[in-house]
Amino acid sequence: MNLLTTPAILTITCLLATAGLVVAEFRQLSIPKALCKVAASTAFILLALSLHATDSAYGQTILVALVLSAIGDVSLLSERGALFLSGLAFFLLAHVAFSVAFAAGALHIPAGSAGLALMLMVGALTLRWLWSHLGTTYKAAVSAYVIAIVAMCSLAFASSAASGSWLVGLGALTFAASDIAVARNRFVAPGFINRAWGLPAYYVAQLMLTWSIAQ
Repeated sequence: MNLLTTPAILTITCLLATAGLVVAEFRQLSIPKALCKVAASTAFILLALSLHATDSAYGQTILVALVLSAIGDVSLLSERGALFLSGLAFFLLAHVAFSVAFAAGALHIPAGSAGLALMLMVGALTLRWLWSHLGTTYKAAVSAYVIAIVAMCSLAFASSAASGSWLVGLGALTFAASDIAVARNRFVAPGFINRAWGLPAYYVAQLMLTWSIAQ
């Protein structure tokens, strides 16, 4: 990757903003945290545009998913329940949009079926882990969210197996892993450690899924 091209510069910008975000989280600096989040999200959206996302149906759908992810991420700046739920809703829609993008292309059904079996098991274990920590409203919301993740990852595995490139599958799986960090921080054991690995995982996942447009 030529480090002087626009996509490369935007990728590096996103990673630098992510590093700044982790530092801001550690030091509990609210304004720098917000600025770094907006900068990182803006960078991966601009990256999609620099990779000509609007020129294909796949790219357009990925772009929609990225915008939904960015809105959801900004919503999570607040700890208030209503905003957290709205963030959850935007991220759920982002997972659905990614799923639509993956499903529209070639799919390797055996890989997708194996991925579905694996993700159903992971989803069930995750819900079991979280269930006692969830209120009534969150039980419904988190269950729907887990279903969306299972579908997205399964379709990503099928898409990657069909294309021969595991960028989509790895990106989807990393995105799902970052969701675990958010859930642990919100419902189980709040602390910086969740954000220390969850935030980099999230932004790296968005970058991988964005770069899949070029393929």
